[in-house]
Amino acid sequence: MVEAMQIPVERVKESKLSQVDFNNLGFGKYFSDHMLEADWVNGEWKNVRIRPYEPLVYSPALSVLHYAQTIFEGQKAHKDENGNVHIFRPYENWKRMNRSAERMAMPQIPEEIFIEGMKQLIRLDKDFIPSGYDESLYIRPFMFATEETLGVKESSSYKFLIITGPVGAYFSAPARIYVEEKFTRAAPGGTGFAKTGGNYAASLLSSAEARKQGYDQVLWMDALEHKYVQEVGAMNIMFVIGDAIVTPDLSDGTILNGITRMSLLHLFREKGYKVEERKVSIDELVEAYKAGTLKEVFGCGTAATISHVRELKYKDLVMEFDVAQMTISAAMKKELLDYKENKLGDKYGWLVKV
Repeated sequence: MVEAMQIPVERVKESKLSQVDFNNLGFGKYFSDHMLEADWVNGEWKNVRIRPYEPLVYSPALSVLHYAQTIFEGQKAHKDENGNVHIFRPYENWKRMNRSAERMAMPQIPEEIFIEGMKQLIRLDKDFIPSGYDESLYIRPFMFATEETLGVKESSSYKFLIITGPVGAYFSAPARIYVEEKFTRAAPGGTGFAKTGGNYAASLLSSAEARKQGYDQVLWMDALEHKYVQEVGAMNIMFVIGDAIVTPDLSDGTILNGITRMSLLHLFREKGYKVEERKVSIDELVEAYKAGTLKEVFGCGTAATISHVRELKYKDLVMEFDVAQMTISAAMKKELLDYKENKLGDKYGWLVKV
């Protein structure tokens, strides 16, 4: 294990900072100067270091290229009004990444590498953190199998990296969502709860088909009956039905336990809203829409924070929503962003100062 502040650093000879257009950041377009890297070999973590962000060179027989043994996380760091930098709930991401690692037969990542390494990396590249509203430094920790073999088994070695980059809002406009009835994202007993690359790869064809029809994302249904709502491709999903905040529960292990989802449910409950984590059928949503009680639909996730849904298409029914009337989720989005930027004080201990 690595002690805090003892990670060796190799600095870039020339920064890429001048190449960043901070007036047009987009999402995943720019990357910071450095990356954290560590290797798991012979049952232990070695070679922990921070070095320049650059391409990796590997054998064509690399295990991950053939059997997709890879996991990742998504996090954000924000600047406050005084220039201080905070990461939002990184310990929850660390715990979730290790749950993903367990499911994918991969080694656990020590806190000293994940948390302390991340903090040191962000300090080094703090000039890449934008200061605009809903802008942040996106943080991508990931781990993949590095054994050179074509044998179908868990790898004997792994690489863990953290890369970062400045980002703006993930969605530039309210989303149009298509309800998927044919393909399946996850089934009970599978890897739906893990943040592993295969889950996202399996969603790409359906997402591409939805885009051809003018939709931004797919709303996945359960694998057994295609009856119960699960999540959207890039985020969890929530509904305001009547006076309740309703979201699919996590009981069957097919839905990602989102950090933003977790945080929003906490805030909604504290404010006195009725919160229901349960099975949500598409028929219930259709009936609520026709009755006028389905008031708000919104996705939530690290990249999106809260993304309003202006249209939800199921079979031949196109459910349209007035985003301007979605006052509950809009107010909560502002509160969560203000919290991340340390405008409200760290009441819940969710901010980790860099």
